This record gives sequence, C-alpha cells and structure tokens, in this order.
Amino acid sequence: MGGWTLVSARLVAGSHRGGGSGAAGECLAGLTCVDERGLFEALLPAGPPFTYYLHADWLNASLDLDDPYRFPPLLNADELWHIGEGSHRRLWHCLGAHPGQLDGVAGTRFAVWAPNAKRVAVLGDFNLWDNRRHPMRLRREGGVWEIFLPGVTVGMAYKFDILDWDGQLVQKADPFAFAAELRPATASLVSVLPSAAGPAVPVGGLHQAISIYEVHLGSWRHGPTGWLTYRELAHSLVPYVVEMGFTHIELLPISEFPFDGSWGYQPIGLYAPTARFGSPADFRYFVEQAQAAGLGVILDWVPGHFPEDPHGLARFDGTHLYEHADPREGFHRDWHTLIYNYGRREVANFLSANALFWLEQYGLDGLRVDAVASMLYRDYSREEGEWLPNVHGGRENLEAIGFLRQTNHWLGVERPGAISVAEESTAFPQVTRPPEHGGLGFHYKWNMGWMHDTLSYMRRDPIHRRHHHDQLTFGIGYLYGENYVLPLSHDEVVHGKGSLLGKMPGDDWQRFANLRAYYGFMWLHPGKKLLFMGGEFAQQAEWDHAASLDWHLLADSRHAGVQALVRDLNHLYRDTPALHRLDCDPAGFEWTCHDDADNSVLGFVRCDGLGALVLVVCNFTPMVRCNYRVGVPAAGDWREVLNTDSSHYGGSNVGHGDACSEPVGWHGRAHSLSLTLAPLATQVFAWQAP
Repeated sequence: MGGWTLVSARLVAGSHRGGGSGAAGECLAGLTCVDERGLFEALLPAGPPFTYYLHADWLNASLDLDDPYRFPPLLNADELWHIGEGSHRRLWHCLGAHPGQLDGVAGTRFAVWAPNAKRVAVLGDFNLWDNRRHPMRLRREGGVWEIFLPGVTVGMAYKFDILDWDGQLVQKADPFAFAAELRPATASLVSVLPSAAGPAVPVGGLHQAISIYEVHLGSWRHGPTGWLTYRELAHSLVPYVVEMGFTHIELLPISEFPFDGSWGYQPIGLYAPTARFGSPADFRYFVEQAQAAGLGVILDWVPGHFPEDPHGLARFDGTHLYEHADPREGFHRDWHTLIYNYGRREVANFLSANALFWLEQYGLDGLRVDAVASMLYRDYSREEGEWLPNVHGGRENLEAIGFLRQTNHWLGVERPGAISVAEESTAFPQVTRPPEHGGLGFHYKWNMGWMHDTLSYMRRDPIHRRHHHDQLTFGIGYLYGENYVLPLSHDEVVHGKGSLLGKMPGDDWQRFANLRAYYGFMWLHPGKKLLFMGGEFAQQAEWDHAASLDWHLLADSRHAGVQALVRDLNHLYRDTPALHRLDCDPAGFEWTCHDDADNSVLGFVRCDGLGALVLVVCNFTPMVRCNYRVGVPAAGDWREVLNTDSSHYGGSNVGHGDACSEPVGWHGRAHSLSLTLAPLATQVFAWQAP
C-alpha cells in the first residue's frame, strides 16, 4: 500500500480499544476495531518483520498480549511431506502440544491433522475456552492446523474446537496429547514429553526365558483411597514380581481411556498414560524402577479399534477420518467400536508411530498387540452380507496386514532389542516370521489353541480324562510352526468363566492338586509363559476390575502353597537352560510317554542342545502309581528337582525322590526309570551327567 502495511490483529472478543507497541515498549499504533469478534486493524510503515506486543481494553481490565500470529509457520516442508506420505516414524514430534520457546518467547505449539475441517481453534484455560480467541493456521499441503501460543504452560487443559465438514462445531481431545484429565473430564493437558530412553538391549532372542506376569494396575492391590499410583506400584508391584521370579510385567492397556469397564481396551488417548495412576513422569518412573530391578515391561497395545465417544477420533473433522465410512468395514459389532482405516496412510502412520512412541519415549521392552485376528479378517465375527471382500475378493484385510508388517518393521529397525507379541487366535500363517519373508513380523504369538485344549482337559473329572488325552498332546504337532507364548490370561477369568482354581474338578484337595499339576505341566512345556495376576496364589473369585485381588487368601496354607510353587517354577524355568533355550526349536523336546491315555500319564524330556536333560512326568489322576516305568534317553542318576505334590506346596508329599536308571528297555529306549507317581502331580527330574 505505497510504503504502508495493513496489520490485522485478533484481540479478546468484546475489546473496545486496542494498540500495539514495540519490543522496547514504544507505542506503534492504535488499532481500530473492524469486527466485534475481536478483529482490529492498523496501518504501519512498511518494513521487515519485527517484534511487537498488543494491548486490549476488555471489560474493566487492560490486557497485554503477545500476538500468536506474528510467528512464522511451525512445520517445515519435509515434515509436512512425511505426514502426507504416512512415513513419519516420530510423528508425535510434529503433532500435538509441545511446550517450549519460539523466537525467545515461552509458550506451546499446537498442531492437529484435520484436513476436512473448515476452521480449527485451540480452546483452554488460557483463553477462557473461547473459540474466537485462537483460530489455527491451515497448512494445506499436509492437512495440518497449527499455532504457537505464548504463555501457555505445562499442566494447562485444552481441546481443539473444530468447525467440521458438515458445518457442526465439535470439541475434540488431542489425538497426540501426552497427558489428559482424569475421567469423567475429557480435556487434554499440555505436558512435557519424557526424554527418549536409551536403546533397547537384546536379551537372548528366542533362547531367553520369558515368564510374564499380566497385571491390571487398577485392581492388583488397593490402598486406603483406592488405586495405587504408578510410584506406589513401583515400590510394591515391582518387588513382588521380582520375588516371584517372573521375568516380565505385562500391563493391560494404560493409554488414556474413558470407561473403567473396558479395562483399557477402548482407548481415546493413545499417546497418554492414563491419569488414573499419576502423571507421565510417574509412569516413566515405574518403568525405570521395574527395569532397574531386572524386569522387562510389556504394554498391551490396542490398534484394532476405538470407541465412539464424541471427544475422541470418531468423525474427527466431520468426515470418517480415522475410521471406515461403511459400517461393514468400520464398525465392530462385538465391542460396538470403530475400526481404523489401515489403508489410509496417515492413519497407519498414527498407529505405527504410536507403537514406536511407547518403546522409545518410555523405554518399554515390548508390546502385546490386542485382537490381531479381528484385524486380519474382514469377516471376523460377521455373517454373510455383513462384510466387504478385499480387492481380490478374499476375506483377508490386506491393509491391516500391511500395517502390522510396517509396524513390526519399524520396531525392528528402531528398537531391535524389543519384542512384539500377537494375540492371534486363528491359523493365519507366518505370524512370527519376518516381514521380508512374508510374515507379519511378530516375535511371538499367543498359543490360544493350547490354552483352550488344556483347560478343557483340566475341567474334566479325572475318570473321563482318558478319553480326551489328545487335548494335552495335540499342541506339540503344530508347536514349532510359530514362536509361542502359553497364555493363562485375564480373558480366562472373566465373563462367568470363573477363576482358574474354580475350573478344576473335585473336592478342595483335588482342585488345588489339579491346579498345581497343571501349572507344572505348563511351566515345563515348550513355550514362553504368561499368567494373569491372582492366578499365582489360586484366586478363588472371578476377576473384578473394580476390586483388589483377595490377598487375604495367603493366610490359607493351600493358597500360599500354590504361590510358593509358581515362584519355584519360575526360578527352575529361568535357571535351567533346558527348559527355555530351545523353546522354539523341536530339538529341545521329545516324548518319552505320550500315549498312556488309560492312566492319564504324560512323560517328556526337555534339553538345551548342550547335553543337559530334564524329564517331566505328569499324572492327571488322583491315584498313586507305584513302579511306573518311563524310558529315558540317558543312563545314570536322575535327581528330582520339583514335585507339585510336595507338602511345601500343600500336597500329600508322595513322590519318588532321586532315581537311578536301569538297563530295562522301555518306550523305545535302552534305559528306564521305575518311579512312584504322585497323585494329580507333575514331577521333574534332572539328569546328572557323570
């Protein structure tokens, strides 16, 4: 304008006078109100950009303001390109709320992906939740809205106010928020991101002993006021898990979620540890304390679906941005949740980056990925006509398969010491094979078939077990097609299924003996181990997410005995390479007796490939079996190292003790042992090399 510049400034709506001053406080110009919603203008001499401040007379107050619109664009062209391509592995560095300084001014930069919105503004305590105060700048090339707000500090609540595609005003929590208000409040909180953890340290790959204690933090134990905090759990849960001999803690989902009864499996804030137990810093402290004590920490991660809560991802900008528009692809009938559109690059990026976020920023040692089967198949839990086939006419969800491969590839490159575990209940092939070899790239898969078969067997009265012997032996036939975890998870002690102890038949003595024998069979069987909290001391009642475990049961010697057994099984498993080194290799296992259905007896040998041998014999009837002969692969002394019928565990103390082989051919072997088999018990013998 001929040596003049027209300057527009947004002040507080309702201001009746405004002005501008320079960095030294000198008056630059008076501002003229051109819109009652707070828009003022002035003419200034043309020149290069400079620092200035705004003043507004509003109601009975005089306000000094730092104009957020004087700052340059926040995201650079490369960041916007990667966002659009869905290839930004650390997407959380670009989007969300990041407190810091810009041009020497303290504040917070905000950025949100909402490409179809007509307007987006930041609301918060800092602007009295007035959507006229801080509309954001649209970066069209990435569909991202951004703004830097001076003076906004850590701990302040905020939301995004979106004029969506349909012209409706909606208020959304930040998908990338690092912290959130405690439910029922729904705002995001400005939070400092924990400093990135060091590189994950490889700990032996498939050869390592892995025994996982699965925990719901809200119901493990209660304090005087209810939940324990992350810091309290660091000093109570962590020492307990260490003392019990487990190698890992697996946490049910802790990404922020609105409904307690979902147990965390319907998350809204994927980048925020739930405020139920403390702050992000408190959660980081918990992880650090667990790792300092020698435990790995695995997080249950939910990329398969999300709830419809209005402050969440559903119809985020007035379109089906994160989910499929067609309910035959985008609505999960079982859980009444929405399904991510994995074929949209930005959505897959949002999720894959989130997986890396937890491992990198909090130093977690692995992820257990929930409900993988529901992601892999378009017809999962759907009848004919309720689903859409893929581009080839098949039922596989090709986009979800690509997303899982991408995620596991990213984790393998960026966090090579971490593990990923799939909860996958179908026969989908190569779940634990690398993506470059056509697999999904997981390290392990839950062995749901083994769990269902063996629990079905254990529920039966011992007199009928002879007719179902194959339920114990069948799993070995497919065991080495994948790398497996044997799971006794939370899913088996809810929804009317009862506790593990409650599944066992017989009188009280038999129920406890059955459970001890089953635990012995599980811990000695090939495969990594997982046990849900409470199972280690034979919790009587079905799990209740709103109540503490029944710790008073440990005053009963039977429950204390089961706890002692699980502790000893863990230490035996960890200290004996033959029980874990070749878990995923058929060379580490051989049957000695698999066909004695009439007596419901099993025998097998575990080995480490270096000469160590461990014999396991299970008697799943309440009868003592004297002079029971078992073939062994090596002559010499066999020392009894564990007997689940020991009085130390609440048993009857029947057993054989140490045994010496005899040159009597049996089970196809030149030498054998003559043993006394305890009732409803698993006995373990270690070969003593000469």
